[in-house]
Amino acid sequence: MADNNFVDYVKIHCKSGNGGPGSHHMRREKYIPKGGPDGGDGGRGGHIIARGNAQYWTLLHLRYRKHVKASHGGSGSKQESSGAMGDDMVLDVPLGTIIKDFETGETIGEIIDDGQELIIKKGGRGGLGNVHFKSSTNQTPEYAQPGEPLSEGWIVMELKVLADVGLVGFPSAGKSTLLSVVSAAKPEIAEYHFTTLVPNLGIVPYHGHKSFVMADIPGIIEGAHEGKGLGLRFLRHIERNSTLLFMVPIDTDDIDKEYRVLLNELKLYNPELLDKSRILAITKSDIFDDEMIEDLKQEIPKDVETIFISSITKKGISQLKDMLWQKMIEPIL
Repeated sequence: MADNNFVDYVKIHCKSGNGGPGSHHMRREKYIPKGGPDGGDGGRGGHIIARGNAQYWTLLHLRYRKHVKASHGGSGSKQESSGAMGDDMVLDVPLGTIIKDFETGETIGEIIDDGQELIIKKGGRGGLGNVHFKSSTNQTPEYAQPGEPLSEGWIVMELKVLADVGLVGFPSAGKSTLLSVVSAAKPEIAEYHFTTLVPNLGIVPYHGHKSFVMADIPGIIEGAHEGKGLGLRFLRHIERNSTLLFMVPIDTDDIDKEYRVLLNELKLYNPELLDKSRILAITKSDIFDDEMIEDLKQEIPKDVETIFISSITKKGISQLKDMLWQKMIEPIL
């Protein structure tokens, strides 16, 4: 995904349709001059609907769509004919989209399945025609209900990337390189901080035609939970990942300390993130020989599964995929 093509936040004004008024028509035909009420109901106003579409990965297509409006319901008519329903306005969104009311901040709902539909703003109900108000004491009611008014307001859509594995690490930890090696994704890779400015997704093939989705999240720095670096904007994407792969380069001064800093940033942002399965990958291990790696094992964290990998030489990559797959299937075993 090109940087300028990834949009994970949009604000849109939504306006549903008015319900159509019911009819207060009286039946008048050649041989039935006083046929009584036969007014039909008004049609429902159009809804504003969000629909999950697995073909979308971003909210880019909605970036410049600031106002959406559904049509009004039609009026009821004679012979108990109901008015036409207003056309719904359907907004296709990527899976992982959260819709909130802009004014209150209240979450309206989440879209997580392909084809799932969520009514954002309900159209007004159509009014009842006068035929509904006929009674033994009022044989010719000359009134009918008006349609219910429309609903409108500003809503916010936030995308949280849906992926099985999220890569967590400081800038230049080797996340993009790993993603490019295990999948067909081609993220930008360079030796400077914040090469990755947007989440990149890759489908990782696994044994027996299985696969899982891996997300390369822009690098975290200390203070990210307060908005430092790329901050809060991308920390929310980690909330959707079932397994977190922490990545720390082997030539880091203190691997355990760097891992703890990353862990703490996630905890300060959302403590529930610490409940997710996690693995620590020590990257760029091709620059150390076996003896140096054995010595280093005494200094790495003991409370997390750890593996030494090299995306350049493919060292440990196959074992890493096995470990990730095992972590993903543990909850369903």
